[in-house]
Amino acid sequence: MSRRGGVTDEFIEGVVTENRGAVFDVIVDGRVVQCTLRGRLKKGKQRDASPIAAGDRVELTMLEASRGIVERVLARECDLSRAAAGSVPLRQTIAANVEQAVIVFAAAEPRADLFLLDRFLVVATTGGLELVICVNKCDLVEREALREQFGLYRDIGYCVLFTSAVTGEGLDDLRGALKDRRSVICGPSGVGKSSLLNALAPGLALRTAEVGPVTHKGRHTTRWARLVPLPFGGSVADTPGLRQLGFCEVSPEQVAAAFPDLLPHLGRCRFNDCSHRTEPGCALQEAASAGEIDQRRLRSFLQMGGR
Repeated sequence: MSRRGGVTDEFIEGVVTENRGAVFDVIVDGRVVQCTLRGRLKKGKQRDASPIAAGDRVELTMLEASRGIVERVLARECDLSRAAAGSVPLRQTIAANVEQAVIVFAAAEPRADLFLLDRFLVVATTGGLELVICVNKCDLVEREALREQFGLYRDIGYCVLFTSAVTGEGLDDLRGALKDRRSVICGPSGVGKSSLLNALAPGLALRTAEVGPVTHKGRHTTRWARLVPLPFGGSVADTPGLRQLGFCEVSPEQVAAAFPDLLPHLGRCRFNDCSHRTEPGCALQEAASAGEIDQRRLRSFLQMGGR
């Protein structure tokens, strides 16, 4: 080990807990080290909006007790990524090295967009994550309406939890799903992601806000993805609300993997190049007409380029 002006050449491994643009918080031996990127890593921005995300394992050089430079990003096991906003096609990794995605939508305020929910399922499945659908604000809707809107996902085989950060309904089930796991909690703005985490672990004191009274859309309170430890075991990346979820290098086959309800009918059409729209002998259209698959899910599948 050599030293240059008091700086050690030995790399130390840590985990990124927050990406705040030019500065990254990294946990090293239980303490937070504020880091910047070594210049060569910034070249990764040619393909990625940022080469580092919450959850990344990195090697860094210490400058002093609380400051360092990230030298290398270690290989990721899995991630949750989307196409970054803007005209330049870049990849934005929302969270890295997590095991499961807890996708939170609201039963009301804001109204659930099930087409957007399907996009979250595709992105999480493509990233190799296990899936939990969490329907929050259940205190605002009658139980029968909840079953009608989200029961299909449970019938397909997804884990669906009904929760309320206000009444405490379903929090034990959510706690069990998060316990001892590395998770990312994601979804649109205003659905109560941070409120749920505050209810499970009040010590986190995450910022929250009400849904706008005019637009009925959520307001951003979480600016950056932030990885936090849970007092009952495990960790979770609390992420900003997403109103759009563009795909980044998602193939038609990966779209199909997020539609297990449609998979038994794929490959059974009369024509091999069937677009599943107007061709005679389309197995998907016939199944939808017979009520064997959901018409809206089929539209969602086709809108996302599924084949």
